[in-house]
Amino acid sequence: MKNNKLWLRDEVKEGEKRTAITPENAAILVKKGFEIIVEKSSNRCFPDEDYLQAGCKLVESGTWKSAPKDYIILGLKELPENDELLSHQHCYFAHCYKGQAGAHELLTRFKKGNGLLWDLEFLNDDSGRRVAAFGASAGFVGMGLAIKQWCLRQENPKSVMASVPYYADSNEFVAEIKRDLEKIGKIPKIIIIGALGRCGKGAADLAVRSGIPVSALTLWDLQETQKGGPFEEILQHDIFVNCIYLSSPIPPFINSDLISIPGRKLSVICDVSCDTSNPHNPIPLYKNGTTLFNPIFQTDYKETLDIIAIDHLPSVIPSESSKEFSNALLPHLSVIGDSPVWRRAEELYFKKLEQVLNPTSI
Repeated sequence: MKNNKLWLRDEVKEGEKRTAITPENAAILVKKGFEIIVEKSSNRCFPDEDYLQAGCKLVESGTWKSAPKDYIILGLKELPENDELLSHQHCYFAHCYKGQAGAHELLTRFKKGNGLLWDLEFLNDDSGRRVAAFGASAGFVGMGLAIKQWCLRQENPKSVMASVPYYADSNEFVAEIKRDLEKIGKIPKIIIIGALGRCGKGAADLAVRSGIPVSALTLWDLQETQKGGPFEEILQHDIFVNCIYLSSPIPPFINSDLISIPGRKLSVICDVSCDTSNPHNPIPLYKNGTTLFNPIFQTDYKETLDIIAIDHLPSVIPSESSKEFSNALLPHLSVIGDSPVWRRAEELYFKKLEQVLNPTSI
């Protein structure tokens, strides 16, 4: 059933500045008869006042917990981890359908609270393609940070990137990467796995816009990886950017035995996919993700290797990535709960609820 009451919550994830609805698109929904409550935020990339001018009502951060049950709670990243039951209809990236850590606990909160989850990652059209995604900007930013760290290493192999700043847009970000490369006066050899998807194309776009020649890019996708890893070819590149969408178990692309081989060229990995807690993570070289405030996991396998594994990379260009995502989501928000896209997501929720909470019944 269609619902025209939305509650945009403030994000609790540290450093998260993005939003699922821009003020411009909120105004469009208000004109269509939607009631939109927006929690005040000191982090969101758009000012609270812009939502007020769009016709939304402002409330204090975190008050969604006591919101009327007929409001759909909309966000992006994870909810606070606690034992509170979830009794609302929620729409956000929950990361609990693919065996991730904490999935059982989260889905238990939904079940006991009689709530509902429409996971943004699984809002798919009739062909199975996601209707709205941050993939392109994630790959774009991930590639940029990998190049920045590689440039730092050229000056000192032990150098570690400090906390990552925010940029007004992609042009400002690209300009900085260009300056870094010009300062070093060298070009890295880069391999992208998952190169044909949104994320991989975003990564390649950043590289090309920053002046990396196509000849320095190795683009792999399903055809190149179908034989199964690990792949020694990765070691002959300076940078490896992983952009795959992990939907089923696969052999690792790289492992500790492989990178312990003497003489490898590889020095920086950006795991954009960031399937840290997935038991089938194709880059099983680290256990915990990194953050915008501590972006590099630096480890020694005979030679130093730097790993970037930030699970909200598009926050580095928050306004631009939010606009792109919100524009794609808007036509579906207009019919939230009342289209095949939403019905499929709801059916998937109940299927996953049964699989995770009652695995012996499958």
